[in-house]
Amino acid sequence: MIVTVTLNPALDRTLEVPSFTPGRRHRSLDQRTFPGGKGVNVARALKLLGQPVIATGIIGGATGTRIVEGLTDESVLSAFVRIRDESRTNMAVLDPTTGVHTEINDRGPTVTAQELELLEQKLLYLARGASVCVFAGSLPRGLEPDTYARLIRAVRKVGVLTVVDTDGEPLKLAVRAEPDVVSPNELEAEELAGHEFGGVDDRAQAVVEITRQGPAEAIMTVADGCYAYVREDGAQTLYRVTIEPLEAQSPIGSGDAFLAGYVAARYEGRAAVDCLRFGVACGAESTQHVGAGILDPVMVERLLEAVVAEPVRLPAKVA
Repeated sequence: MIVTVTLNPALDRTLEVPSFTPGRRHRSLDQRTFPGGKGVNVARALKLLGQPVIATGIIGGATGTRIVEGLTDESVLSAFVRIRDESRTNMAVLDPTTGVHTEINDRGPTVTAQELELLEQKLLYLARGASVCVFAGSLPRGLEPDTYARLIRAVRKVGVLTVVDTDGEPLKLAVRAEPDVVSPNELEAEELAGHEFGGVDDRAQAVVEITRQGPAEAIMTVADGCYAYVREDGAQTLYRVTIEPLEAQSPIGSGDAFLAGYVAARYEGRAAVDCLRFGVACGAESTQHVGAGILDPVMVERLLEAVVAEPVRLPAKVA
């Protein structure tokens, strides 16, 4: 079983508005409403890939009920902890004429220490029947920045592989808890590294240096694939994995689809490089759909032929 943890889930509403211009009145062509939040998106994609997954986290109010009902409609198992405050609703506008996607994300509810304690108890119960636990997304109000670090340490004690994808101070503290895998995008990796990246060597060097902050493996997603420093045959190997970018219908959530693909392949025991290639194919295929975490497994398999993975020589100053 794979467990995904979403501490700040949302009801994501996307409107398709041609020629969207701020300050003007528009009518939408179409609208879609999905349960959202990074961990929820990962769970959705894992389910579409045929993997056993259960989504947990924190929900509240009528919005929380709609999130659970939406996941049930998608046949995604869930075991959320209910809180007093209302879960958030996010709004996005997609202009189909330009492909520009504008997001407005709510901050989310306030979570108490007692409610977090209930979530930790629930998570440890679920973890006893799981082999992988994915922590993904932002923190709601009321939770300390070290919340992910605390939960990662708790889950690692029961022998579960831990994967984390968040940002800012929660990410910096989470990597110190020594998760098995950390998967930032390029901006998040720059925050971890403390500087902007200037080229291929900088990006390759960054994933190596991130592992020195605590995680066993680091994968940085970029527009055309990823850079990864992973364990393979008892040693650490640096990879550059690429695919020719597709003409995207919506790029939102492609990182979540990548992570789901990587975790799905790893759960099946595939080789490290094959996990990376499958993740990149999933991320690329998801850009052909509106809605985070949505992909077509048949098309993913077809895209695999276009994914190129090459070992990279370690930059001299980190080799």
